[in-house]
Amino acid sequence: MTALLETRDVRYRYPHGPEALRGASIRIVQGSKTALVGPNGAGKSTLLLMLNGMIRPDSGEVLFEGRSLSYDARSLRELRRRVGFVFQNPDVQIIAPTVEQDVAFGPANLGLPPDGVKRAVQDALASVGLSGCEKRPPHHLSGGEKKRVAIAGILAMNPDLLVFDEPTSSLDPASSEEIMELLDELVDAGRTIVISTHDVELAYRWADTVVLMEQGMVLASGSPGDAFSDHALLRAARLKPPWVLDLYNELILRNVIERGIPPKSVLEFTDLIERNTRGHLPQDEPGRVYVCDADATGGDEIRALIGAGIVDHVGAMGSRAKEFANREVILLDFTYGVIDKCILKALIGESSLIITTGGMIDHVHRRIREYSLESGRMLAAIPLGGRREAQMSGEPIVW
Repeated sequence: MTALLETRDVRYRYPHGPEALRGASIRIVQGSKTALVGPNGAGKSTLLLMLNGMIRPDSGEVLFEGRSLSYDARSLRELRRRVGFVFQNPDVQIIAPTVEQDVAFGPANLGLPPDGVKRAVQDALASVGLSGCEKRPPHHLSGGEKKRVAIAGILAMNPDLLVFDEPTSSLDPASSEEIMELLDELVDAGRTIVISTHDVELAYRWADTVVLMEQGMVLASGSPGDAFSDHALLRAARLKPPWVLDLYNELILRNVIERGIPPKSVLEFTDLIERNTRGHLPQDEPGRVYVCDADATGGDEIRALIGAGIVDHVGAMGSRAKEFANREVILLDFTYGVIDKCILKALIGESSLIITTGGMIDHVHRRIREYSLESGRMLAAIPLGGRREAQMSGEPIVW
């Protein structure tokens, strides 16, 4: 596939410092999720800074849409509109006295009229779940909220590609999961995302492509399963394998399971264990997964479903969905990893409701359909309200 952004043999040495990049080449494909993984000092942040022209390579080249970057002021301004950069520390990026003013900075500098700036700010804040926070001073926000403001400031300029330097740095586990879910939402909406991280667990379960780096060099680039299964490469990159792969390999050595496609999640691991220990997957009557569009459904309808005992668990995916649940005082059992958790519950006969919005609705149906086809365990994804047809076992249900 044609690369949206590419580096070819780039080298860079900081003034009076060591060589930070030594011939690094990567390819970023449109709509992909790429993680640069390596220890501190591997060159990840330096390489990211080259992607929107903040650093110019000493040699080699950076290409966007097949054209080598130009470093004049006009060219860089256009590049940075299309390739947004979110720094590791949001305090570096947030400069205005209110959230609204900070998010408005980018679109105002692009020359948008006042109405256009206002719409861009409103849309960006809605995308990150901060509607209603326009007048709040940034220094009153939590670390996760500051990170969202920084992301909103970039989204307001409508970039094609977003670059994140350590997106979960300094965040608690729940906030980290919510930020990564937000990145999934952005990809589902058509964005391309590149992150740097030293967290192999995060990269393994999130990325489409993993780039292993050490001492300014790219050691390997490929699928997470391939990259993290090569122990020699991991030793060279001073990394350890994800725990899922460690456990998978240990069970293979003990003849508990047979080697196949390495699992990336608890759901995949559960299926693998059941196949190998039972010889097949259980075919008990599964529970159902109801899917609700928070933009088109009222809280009363959801409360009635819960009150009637039709669903055992409720999860929300995405910022707007979580805002909706909070506003309607709907208690959530799942706020991250929602689809897989609801599938796991369905497999033991329990039903769940997923509240979400926009393109994530199709994502839920697609994920459940794919799981059903891959596993042979047909599950129902049933829309709550509207006139959508669900893919399920037997006859489709139309609501």
